[in-house]
Amino acid sequence: MYDPSKVRWEMASAGTAPVRFGLSICIPVYNEQDAIADTLHRCLALRPQLEKVGIKELEIIAVDDGSKDGSAAAISAIPGVRLIRHPVNRGYGAALKTGFAAATFDMIGFLDGDATYPPEQFPDLCREIVEDRADLVIGSRLAGAQTEMPLIRRIGNMFFARLLTLIGRAAVTDSASGMRVFRKATLDILSPLPDGLNLTPVMSTRAVHEKIRVVERPIPYSERQGESKLSVAGDGLRFLSTIVWTALTYNPVRILGIAGLSGIGVAAAVALGLVAARLSGVDTLGPTGVFAVFVALVFGVAGVSVFALGAAFNYLVSLFHKRPIRQGLFKEPLMEGPIEQYFLPAGLVSIVAGVAVSGVSFILSLRGWPIERLWLYLSGSALLILVGLQLAFWWLIMSVLAELSGRTNGREA
Repeated sequence: MYDPSKVRWEMASAGTAPVRFGLSICIPVYNEQDAIADTLHRCLALRPQLEKVGIKELEIIAVDDGSKDGSAAAISAIPGVRLIRHPVNRGYGAALKTGFAAATFDMIGFLDGDATYPPEQFPDLCREIVEDRADLVIGSRLAGAQTEMPLIRRIGNMFFARLLTLIGRAAVTDSASGMRVFRKATLDILSPLPDGLNLTPVMSTRAVHEKIRVVERPIPYSERQGESKLSVAGDGLRFLSTIVWTALTYNPVRILGIAGLSGIGVAAAVALGLVAARLSGVDTLGPTGVFAVFVALVFGVAGVSVFALGAAFNYLVSLFHKRPIRQGLFKEPLMEGPIEQYFLPAGLVSIVAGVAVSGVSFILSLRGWPIERLWLYLSGSALLILVGLQLAFWWLIMSVLAELSGRTNGREA
């Protein structure tokens, strides 16, 4: 159990005031005069339900982010709500961060002010933290509860959740939910967070890569009151780029490794197609076949480069974070030990095979074989030799990085 009497009294970042046990609900507001009063009243009515899960202290912080309507006046008319105003619109994430900085209590919750998220779910979300099962609790709109989310947004959110599940190796159903509760102490780990609408996917991406216990609970979702501020195309691309970019700062080989293996897979598929064509009696290549060989050469070399680059980047990330290297491409039972241990032997095999093929091709050319029959073998041998050299070079680079990473982490330990 999360015993309030045993909570560490940590110093707040803005001064010397100690963090107290309770819940601070932060609500970013921008032109929400039609819905904000309803949202705030529903939050204020939560005290009895919160006390049942052991939370006796509650504060509501509404951050008006430069609204041009009557949102600020509507908030001011409700007793028991702290109003913080931005003179100009700074963004959804900026408004939330202002609320986080002003929070008094050691648990922080947030939700949008447009009446789409149900404040009544806060007690259930808080229970996961109070009973010490989680550090961050996300209200998932896509985990089975009733949702009125528009279809195009539902598809987009499902895509981002699947993407984060793939690159983070943790099951995620809603990476962009705007209703969450977390321990204030986790802000140092989750920061820096962006100022825009992409704060939530960045927070989710950081959380699954850090040592933070994340729990998702299904929540219903209602149709918003007023005009949506979300741009499906613009914000969708921003969500995608920030998820990928944030993941690259933790486990680059997960993304670059998958991309590299995809390129290698394309090259292998073309090679198998050529072998199958040859066995079926086809001994000439038309324009499509020649272009396929070109694609295989480019994708093969590029795939190995990107794969090795991702593995090497993991050591740079390890040096920056000053903690042991994370081998995050495969699960441990599938591949034990560092990835680069396979680079040198694979590189040597590739070089030997390439030299052998080129040597045989040269001998055959001296015996009168026309170049039309040999160019494909020579191209393949060149690919094998180049790939082998790349693997050998990357093995050397990563061996040095592994030594540096070991020394750095050894000193930190």
